[in-house]
Amino acid sequence: MIRLPLIICLGLSIFHQAFSQNMQKKNYTYLALGDSYTIGESLPLQDNFPNQTVQLLKDAGFYVEQPTIVAKTGWTGEELQWGIGNRVQQKAQYDIVSLLIGVNNQYRGGDLEEYAKQFEELVQKAVQFAGNKATHVYVLSIPDWGATPYAEGKDRATIAKEIDGFNQVNKTLSEKWKVNYINITPGSRQVAVDQSLIAADGLHPSAKEYKRWAEKLATAIQQQFH
Repeated sequence: MIRLPLIICLGLSIFHQAFSQNMQKKNYTYLALGDSYTIGESLPLQDNFPNQTVQLLKDAGFYVEQPTIVAKTGWTGEELQWGIGNRVQQKAQYDIVSLLIGVNNQYRGGDLEEYAKQFEELVQKAVQFAGNKATHVYVLSIPDWGATPYAEGKDRATIAKEIDGFNQVNKTLSEKWKVNYINITPGSRQVAVDQSLIAADGLHPSAKEYKRWAEKLATAIQQQFH
């Protein structure tokens, strides 16, 4: 009579371990939506943040397939919507979806109301691709290109203020739709004092900076999927 509870507890423990191992052996799929920041402009493909995120997850024992990247340099939110419509099957499903978009809306002088409409539609689409699981969607804030050498001679303070305004929009909508929000903007401004964070083109992040984004994203994903 004394041994029975011990046997039951041991059996439950073994079941839990087996279940956890099976979860980690699942092949996770990842869809990355965005613009040049998602592509990793000026860098080898493996150095962009989606691919670095996948590698970090693999190192942590998660089986993640190579990311499906739908992004293009210069895309605004509206152009990303077009890209999704042409490159992703309507009923496609992914375990992980990241979204980083809006810098080109700001750069072209787009207004916040227009961006808000585009971004909300993109978040809804991202949630749909994630099997209607909002917790599987990860929004990254817009980096501040005004801190880069490319912005020399431009009004950096105005650029920073506008970037903050666009990020307030995407953060508010991320909270509304209950998706994860990762703030990478403060770190992007460190390029002003650390040139190792910028690529050779003087505008886009270096592999080192993308790794910092990937570490934040991979940590958030592990917390959700562990």
